[in-house]
Formats: sequence, C-alpha cells, structure tokens
Amino acid sequence: MGRKLRMAGLLALGAVAGALTTIQFQAIARSTTLSSLPLEEMQQLAAAFDIVKTSYVEPVDEKKLISDAIGGMVAGLDPHSTYLDRKAFKEFRESTTGKFVGVGIEIGMEDGLVKVVSPIEGSPAFRAGLKPGDLITRIDDTAVKGLSLDQAVKRMRGEPATKVVLTIFRKDESRSFPVTIVREEIRVQSVRAKLVEPGYGWVRVSQFQEPTVEDFVRKVNELYKADPQLKGLVLDLRNDPGGLLNGAVAISAAFLPSGVTVVSTNGQMVESRSTLKAVPEHYAMRGPDPLKRLPAAIKNVPLVVLVNEGSASASEIVAGALQDHKRATIMGAQTFGKGSVQSIQQLTADTALKMTTSRYYTPAGRSIQAKGIVPDIWLDETAEGNVYAALRMREADLEKHLVGSEEKKDPVREQAREEARKKFEDQAKSKEPPKPLPEFGTADDFPLQQALNQLKGKPVVASKTMAERRAALDSAATK
Repeated sequence: MGRKLRMAGLLALGAVAGALTTIQFQAIARSTTLSSLPLEEMQQLAAAFDIVKTSYVEPVDEKKLISDAIGGMVAGLDPHSTYLDRKAFKEFRESTTGKFVGVGIEIGMEDGLVKVVSPIEGSPAFRAGLKPGDLITRIDDTAVKGLSLDQAVKRMRGEPATKVVLTIFRKDESRSFPVTIVREEIRVQSVRAKLVEPGYGWVRVSQFQEPTVEDFVRKVNELYKADPQLKGLVLDLRNDPGGLLNGAVAISAAFLPSGVTVVSTNGQMVESRSTLKAVPEHYAMRGPDPLKRLPAAIKNVPLVVLVNEGSASASEIVAGALQDHKRATIMGAQTFGKGSVQSIQQLTADTALKMTTSRYYTPAGRSIQAKGIVPDIWLDETAEGNVYAALRMREADLEKHLVGSEEKKDPVREQAREEARKKFEDQAKSKEPPKPLPEFGTADDFPLQQALNQLKGKPVVASKTMAERRAALDSAATK
C-alpha cells in the first residue's frame, strides 16, 4: 500500500501545482467595519492567539502566528485558494511573468536524476554547452538522487551573478564532468513551434504567461513564413497547467471569428461575473491588438487540439471554446477539470490572497469543474497504450475541491487506476522501470502522429472512449 501512495503522490505533484495558476489579477480595496465582524468568533481567535503566545513550550514569533492563521483560514476553502507570504508571492509573480533567476534549462526526471530536456536558447546553460539528454547528478555538493524535481529546481535557482556547479553525466559520451554556471534572469519560452512536415505545423503552449501571446504570434508567423500554404495545424496543450486568463482568451480568439464568446465567469462579487469575447479589449493587456499581426489564414486552417489529464484551467478554456464553436477537433484524453478562476488580492506590498472567486463556463454554458473537457477523439499516450494516464491526479481527486454540477464517482476510471498501480508494482518487483514517454513534438510522439493523420484524412488509431470502457465493464458485470 505504501508504494501505491508514493507513486500516486509523485504523479500528483505536477498536476496539482500546475492547476493553481489560472488567475485574474485584481486589487480590491475593502473597508471592513467592526460592526460587520463576528465579534464572538474574533474573540475566540484573539484568545487562541494569546494562549499559544503565552503557553507554548517555546517563544513563538507573533508575525508567524498571524501568517499561519491567515493561511489556515484560506486553505480550508478549496485546493486552489491560498495565502501567499513574501516568498510565495515572489515565486508566483515569477511564474506569471515568465521570468526567474536560474541557469536556463527545461528539465524532467529520469532514473531519479534531473534530465535536461532542452537548454533555453541564449541562457547560461545554453552557452555552457548543456545538451538535451544530459543528466544532472549533483548540484554543488548535493547529490540529486533522492531530491524531488521541485527541490532540485530550488537549488539551481538563486540570486543573479551567483555561481552553481552542476555535475553532468553525458550518456552518449559515457563521462561525467562539472560545469560552473553563473545564474542570471531567464525568460521562459512558453511557446514552441515547428513544421513537423511540409504543409503541417505544430505549436505547443506549455503555460499561459504574460509573454505567451506575443510568443505565439511570433512563432505562428515563423511557421507561415516557412510554409505559406499550411494545410493543417496542431495546437498542443498537453500538460499545460494554465496561467493568465487573458492569454487563454487571446489564443482562442486567434482561431475564432471576431466577437464570439470565449468564456463566461460567475461568482459572488459583481467583478467576478463577466463574458469574455474574441475582441481586443478582452485580451490585450496593453497597447495595440497583438493578433492583428497574425496571417489571415489562421482563422480557417484545419486545426487539431491535443490535450491530456495535465491540461488544466486556461488550457481547458481554449479547448472548450474551440470545441463549442466547432473550430477544432479535440484529441487526447479527458482534461484535468479545473473550472474555477482565482483572483490575486494583495494584503501588503509583499503578501496576497489567491482566492477562488468564480467558476467559468464554456461558450455553450458548460461547467467543466471536476469533469474536464472530453475529447472528440480519445488517444492513448503511446502506440502500446497508456503508461501514466490512469495514475495522474485530476481536480475530482483533490480534497475540498468545488463540487461539479455533474460530478459522480467513475468506476471505470477507478478500475483503470487500480490496474495501472498493479502494473507499476509488478515493474518495481522486476526492477524494470517503465519506458519514458517520447518527447512532445518528435517523430515518436504517438498522439501527434494521430493528430496529423486526422488533418490528412487518414485513419486514426483511437483508444476506447470512456463510454466504450463503461459498456465493457457493465457487460463483464452481468456475466
């Protein structure tokens, strides 16, 4: 049982962390009068504060007590509401601006080590000669084995102009060597694109950050410059955890007719009730409309959107809008199911509350909370079937999540998860780790190849839909 929980926990980290990032920035000044406070409960809070301060075995910092009290109050609401202290607020702003101080590599994990997926062009790691596939075995004097990905990231980040020594194992050369890198501010590339073959382009959005829309426009223009007669485009939103709401509206608007509804929101505050459309005033943060620089052909190019269980929040808004307007074929797996919007409300210059303030709805009025976007065509992760899909956490698995309108337990999914857990346990006993999934956008990327087949009108190797799986389960139960 312990191994089961550890495996599920490891796979949950990315999805949960990512799903926290869809936001609307708001700074709302509120004047709370004493008459509106529940005095009896406030007296209880003050009494508890005094007891802890005077009776705890060791002196406790008053500011920490207040900070913990605020954190506990907000954390009890839902998985995506949280108190951002000075450090957390700084990290949050870095995640939305697409800038941070570090070495400049996109990373993953392989055999317990940090794997370099790609050095960011122009970064210190790029200039130092790090290559895709390099394994980082030590960060300064700390062995990477035993560290989580998040712990490794924190050790590689730091202050500008400071040094970090990475020990690299390069498999194709069978050698290890140290590399000293000076940290500097890095601009994350949230959009990648390429011609996968003549006439067909691939655009991957890994997260919706402040530079995402400008990056998207630039990458799409590069595609059309390379091939002005594009016959089809794949928009890849797999494992995209979300991000800024205006970015989701903009990417949707790039493909949709002007003025149509992209998403609507509804909550307790007047400010949280809105309908966002494919118009510049609803997505352009500042300055002129960035989408005006896109080629006109993008409005009509045949389009496939790839999604999976890690596609959350803002990426689900895009998939839902394009699906409801029948602008694209959605392929892949049922998405994460985060149908809520968080607003940042600052408490001080360095602290804030990130609170769920509304639910969002697709143009057809669908709430995807705890359900997600169901693809038009279901795909497995590989030609041999799914590897990690059944074990990935989704919104419905999170404690205290907002209940969805159509939420109910899915025995088919539970059966699939149990089968996947057993498979992992059997592999652990045989000491044969599961084969890593191919990198997105490569020739070995099975879902991408099926998306291209769809665009070309060729047969698609689809997986069984949940309805088909459910029918099979019901049939087996009656025998």
